[in-house]
Amino acid sequence: MNIPDLQRDIERDIASIKTAADLRAVRDRYLSRKSGKISLALKELASASPEDRRTLGQTLNTLKQFAEQELDRAEQALASAPPADAIDVTLPGRTPLVGHRHPLTLLRERVEEIFLRMGFYIAEGPELEDDYHNFEALNMPPEHPARDMQDTLYLATPVPVESGRPATLLRTHTSGMQIRYMESHQPPIRLFAPGRVYRRDGLDLTHSPMFTQVEGLVVDEGITLADLKGTLVTLAHELFGHDRGTRFRPSFFPYTEPSAELDISCAACGGKGCNMCKGSGWIEVLGSGMVHPAVFEAVGYDPERYTGFAFGVGIERLALLKWGIEDIRLFYENDLRFLEQFPL
Repeated sequence: MNIPDLQRDIERDIASIKTAADLRAVRDRYLSRKSGKISLALKELASASPEDRRTLGQTLNTLKQFAEQELDRAEQALASAPPADAIDVTLPGRTPLVGHRHPLTLLRERVEEIFLRMGFYIAEGPELEDDYHNFEALNMPPEHPARDMQDTLYLATPVPVESGRPATLLRTHTSGMQIRYMESHQPPIRLFAPGRVYRRDGLDLTHSPMFTQVEGLVVDEGITLADLKGTLVTLAHELFGHDRGTRFRPSFFPYTEPSAELDISCAACGGKGCNMCKGSGWIEVLGSGMVHPAVFEAVGYDPERYTGFAFGVGIERLALLKWGIEDIRLFYENDLRFLEQFPL
């Protein structure tokens, strides 16, 4: 029996213990009463001489105590060690992925915040609209070009107005909400109406069959074109900066008279003229005007007493201008590489 070799084997096997199963295997290998190497060595002492028996017995008992102590120490180490799948709290943390609102939503909320500070209140209406609120009450008779099937998405084949059966359609603008609100409220009114609108447009660089529009309406006694101009210039400066120039151009809309479009100076060339502004130095932003008397008559307002102004703009249009984006389709393709570039 080579006791030094047996002790080296014990030390090596104990050092290799990693799990509770390893511990049981080593303990059985050396200390099991029936098959343990130390237990078998002690049984062999019966055949040794009395002198050798005493010396070997002391040595084997010492080795047995050593093995028991080392195995107990290994068991305590296993009990105090964390599980293999435990979380190491000393490791550096992982930065969580943080989602945020869509850039068009961010811009719409920014526009809403500007008008809320100016005393407007927000109202929303149905996306499924009838012919009267979408067209007729807004001074658009049946023969108006805006009623063309190529522009409007009807849910059923349009029927003549004189039939008494209203046509149902997806609203082409949020102006219908102005009519609905005026039908149930008396001036003064400062209304801001955001929402999705739908038209028969192909999807290209600057057009979409569905987009977000915001409409504004102010009605009271003594409202003038100067009030309209001051409101829209404030909007332009808040969104694009106070260094941007603004101008009003005469235009035509059936529900306003006079009508005007708001332009801002081109940021790319500083108003000198370039490809982006088609050499004019100006970029169109939105349409506006003083509310047509026929619209007031449709809702029962006295056009001799009340005046007002209205304006409308697409959020996508503002986004293209504010962030210098050339393709509106980028907002709808859900490419996170694009959408994550916008601040919270």
